[in-house]
Formats: sequence, C-alpha cells, structure tokens
Amino acid sequence: MCGIAGICRLDGQPLNKDARAHVRAMTDVITYRGPDGSGIWQEGPVCLGHRRLSIIDLSGGSQPMQDVDGELCIVFNGEIYNFAELRQELLQAGARFHSSHSDTEVILQAYRVWGTDCLQRFDGMFAFALWDAPRRRLFCARDRFGKKPFFYTLQQGSLFFGSELNCLAAVPGLELTLDPQAVMRYLAYEYVPTPDTMYREAKSLPPSHWLLVEDGRLSIRRYWDLPPADEDDRRSEADICADVHGLLTRAVGRRMVSDVPLGVFLSGGIDSSIVAGLMARQSSTPIKTFSIGFTEASYDESRYARVVAQRWNTDHHERVLSAEDCAEHLPNIISRMDVPMADASVAPTWLLSGVTREKVTVALGGDGADELWAGYEHYIAFKIAEWYNAIPGIVRRGVIEPLTRLLPASAGYINPRLAVETFLRGAHAPAWERVQTLLTSFTPEMQAELLARPDHDFLRRENLFAPTREQFEHWPAGPSPLARAFHVYARQFMLDDILVKVDRCSMLHSLEVRAPFLDKDFAEYVARLPIRHKLRGFQRKYLLKKAFADVLPPEILHRNKRGFQIPVAAWLRGRMRPLMEELFAPERLRAQGLFRPEAVRSLVDAHCSGKADLRKPLWTLLVLQLWLRARGM
Repeated sequence: MCGIAGICRLDGQPLNKDARAHVRAMTDVITYRGPDGSGIWQEGPVCLGHRRLSIIDLSGGSQPMQDVDGELCIVFNGEIYNFAELRQELLQAGARFHSSHSDTEVILQAYRVWGTDCLQRFDGMFAFALWDAPRRRLFCARDRFGKKPFFYTLQQGSLFFGSELNCLAAVPGLELTLDPQAVMRYLAYEYVPTPDTMYREAKSLPPSHWLLVEDGRLSIRRYWDLPPADEDDRRSEADICADVHGLLTRAVGRRMVSDVPLGVFLSGGIDSSIVAGLMARQSSTPIKTFSIGFTEASYDESRYARVVAQRWNTDHHERVLSAEDCAEHLPNIISRMDVPMADASVAPTWLLSGVTREKVTVALGGDGADELWAGYEHYIAFKIAEWYNAIPGIVRRGVIEPLTRLLPASAGYINPRLAVETFLRGAHAPAWERVQTLLTSFTPEMQAELLARPDHDFLRRENLFAPTREQFEHWPAGPSPLARAFHVYARQFMLDDILVKVDRCSMLHSLEVRAPFLDKDFAEYVARLPIRHKLRGFQRKYLLKKAFADVLPPEILHRNKRGFQIPVAAWLRGRMRPLMEELFAPERLRAQGLFRPEAVRSLVDAHCSGKADLRKPLWTLLVLQLWLRARGM
C-alpha cells in the first residue's frame, strides 16, 4: 500500500521549476502511507510522486516506475491480486519485464498491450496515474469499489491529484474553499458523497471510473458496473452455497500473497470469522488474529473473537480497553482525517489498526459483506416499511404511532424509542429516499434551524439527497426497490463511510487492509443472487451463513450482528461534554458563521438533560468542528 500524488499540465507544455517541490510537499504529508521509500519523476508536462509501503517485491518495485522502453511511467497505490496470471498472459503477447514479481510493472505492460481496457482484467484495489509519453496523455483510474482514494483539482491550467485531500492542501497557491452545500450534505450523510468533497474546487474520482488528460481536455468514464440481482434465478441453494464457498476461498487465498507478515481483523462477527477460518485452512502455520475488547460488557465482543481463535488455533492478539480510552484518542484521530466522517467506530478501528501493525504489515478484513449480503438491520427496516405502509393510514396514525411514544429511551447500545422514531421516518419517506432517511443525522428541517444562512432550495429533499436518488435509480428498469437499496449501500454508504474509515485508520498506522468480500468475481456473483438468498424473512446473510456453516463455530453462526460501537450518547453527557462545550462556544460559532449558536445550544441542552437522544446529530456536528479546527476554520 502506498500514497501517490502528481501534477499534469493540460496544455502539454513543460511544468515550471516549482513542480518537483510541490509534488514533494504533497507526498511528504502522506508519509505514513508509505514509510519505506519515496520517489519523484518529472518529464515535460508531468511530475509524479510516490510514497512506498513495501508489500510485494521488497527488493524492487520502487516507484515512480518506468517500463522497459522508458515510454510509460506510473505511480500506483494498491495491489493487483491476479498479477501473476496476467504476467504470463502478457509474456505470451510479447511483453517484456524488468522484474518477475512486481504487480506495478504488470499494470504498465497491461496498459501497453490492452490500453484502457486493461482495467477490465485487474482484480485488486488500486488508484494509479500512468503517463503515456508517445500519446502525451495521463491515464488515471480507481478500483471497482473505491477501496483506494483518488482526489484531484483543476487549477492553474493543470491537474493536481493525490491519495488524500491533504495532498492538495499542501500545494501553495491552490484554492480550497469550504463548500456550504457540501457542509449541508455532510450534516445529512455524516460524510460528503462522492464525487464531491468539502472543498468547492476538489473532487473525488468515483470508483469504477478512469480519468484521462489528453489534448488539453479532461474526460472521465465508467469502466465497470455492479450487476443487478436476478430474481428469476432458480438454482438450488446447495449449488449456490458451493459456488459461494469456492469463490470466497479463492478470494482469501489470493489476498494471502505477501512478502511481509499478514493477519486478520477478528471481531467475532460472521464476516471476519469466515475470513479467519478460510485463512487458517490455507495456511501451513497458525494465522495471526487481532481484536479489540472493552471493559464495558455491553460493548465488548472479544469473547466471540476468542471462540474463533480457539476453533482455528490462531496466534491471537487482543487488547482490552475502556471506552474512555477511545474518547481520549478521538480528537486526535478525527483531526488527522483528510475528510470529516462521523462514524463513531473510527476510534476502535484506529486502535485495532495500531495493535495489528505491531505484528504484521497486512491484514484481511470482512468489509463488504454487510452491504452485499444484507447484514444491516436497515435492510429489514426497508422490508418492514413496505408492509407497514400497506396498513390503513387510520390504524398507523391513530393507533400504532401514538403507542410508540411510550417506548423507553436509553443511552446504551440500542435506544428503543430512537430506533422506532428512525424507522417511522424511513417508512414515511418515498422508496428512493428510505435508505438515507434511516441513516440521516440532520434532517432538512433540523438544518434549516441550525444553519446561520440556510439554502432552503438546496435543503429540499430532492436536492439534498440527490446522490441517493441517483444511485437508487441507477438501473433504468427491472430491479425491485429492495434490490436498489442494496446498490445504494454498496455504492454510497460503503464507499464513503466504511471504506474511508478502514483506509484512513489503517494507513495512519502504515497498515494495508484487504477485503476478500469485495473480490471482483465473488462480488459480481453475489450481486446477481436473488434477494431471498440474502434476506430470508428477518434472517440476514441467509445463504452466506449456510455456505460457511462448516467454518463458523455455533456460537458465531447464530449470534446477531453488532459491530464496533462506543457509548456516544453517554460520552456527550459526560466525558466529552467539555470538548463539546468548547467547540460549540457561541463566540466561536458566531466567528465561524456557519451555525446559529442558539440552535446548537438547544440541541446540547435537550440531549444533556435527557429530554432527547441527539447522539447522531451532536456527534456529527462535533466531528465537523474538530475537522474544521484542525484546518484553522
């Protein structure tokens, strides 16, 4: 895993003498992404920079890398898991290689032989920029799911790009101004949906897309799509389970190729336990597993991780913390993130990455399974909402909904009243908006009260939630509303929340994380499966559990999903209240000019008094303020 950065003039004229210094500054701010080496290459209108974390081809593989003829040059972040097979195919096509063990060089030769169509052949996670000197063009691309980041801006007649927004901020003279509409999207989503960023001038290259700079123009095009579910598939469950088992076993095996030590994040949930079991079966020595435990029983799942570790006789490493330990680290973690992202599990993910990096350089994880296999409770909520809306309105409004107000409130892992209130908001929303309504932090109505200068037109739902509608309506016809919800989770929530969290937290510790569930062949196969094989009644991950019943201990197979959670509601009333009061101080908010101090005060008072559970909006606002403070805003 690495970090990349670069500059390319659109008019093809040579870069000025400052280009190399600018690229050096861009790579210096992401040293943690590649502490093992660095390099800069400049020719004509292009300057490419690289930070290296050595995983494959330790003695070679330095970047920027040129091909044997010196016509192509690349900076690459990621791994191509099928590089050995592609290398053999390319040799037969006449390609020549410096190295026998470099996936980076395989990209260069694949581009030389197949052009931009080379992307169709790669199985991996990647973001790269490749300069084609004979054609005078820069070819950039991002992997299918967006596991590796790629940000860019067009300014001063040039394309500036990097692995993080921090790279762009390191270039003197580049304009990066806070986008008020991005702030509104962040408050709603808890992140800024791709391709937008917090800055007006900067964009994120969408996953499954390439970017080309040629003849003074920049063009972006999709090269792959996640297929829709085929509800007419009548194959037997036994046949599907055999296919799923075989495909994921191969995916795990491919991700075990490494010239440095590797292990697995083991939470004790279904997904990471499957990965650990498949790794153990394919390893000649005990695999290394890593987990985080909490002293607070209601948040601790370490006992489940130990069950899996014992089942497979792993070399298990566990760190037990208090929730207070997470609170202590949170301000530092959030401040170091290049994008604001209000997923509170960022703290345990960061801590787990640190524990893991003490022993290994590469870890496998279970990311992607929840989105592709209906792992979240929101999938059930979406399904129930369709049934609920079939009940006569007089019964819903006159009987059911008044009764829900009698439910108890709690600051714990689950707040029953808050959960039902969230469900009802989702049920009342149109199908395209339902997924995001179930996840939304600040509703449009709340933002209208909160913002100092609300843009009421942008806060209309069809504008604020336009990215969700675009993903929901991605396929012109055919898939059911629930199938479309799967697409929203995979192409929006997973992209900008889950994958960002894992990438940033792991890379801050110079740790590479691989996701077998997002293997191209496996993900395509699963996406095509009928929804009934993923969500059977209220049973999530139905066929996944069935396919790997031989791998999962009974205690794991039959347990409910939890996930990394921390006591946010209680923290905001106690441990983190001083920080909240500091960042929400009226004089600070007035100087900032984004939020009405009295509206923020009202939210704080309602939550801290116990009158309302506002953990999501307050946490979202707190994260934003930490991020803004770190940038002098």
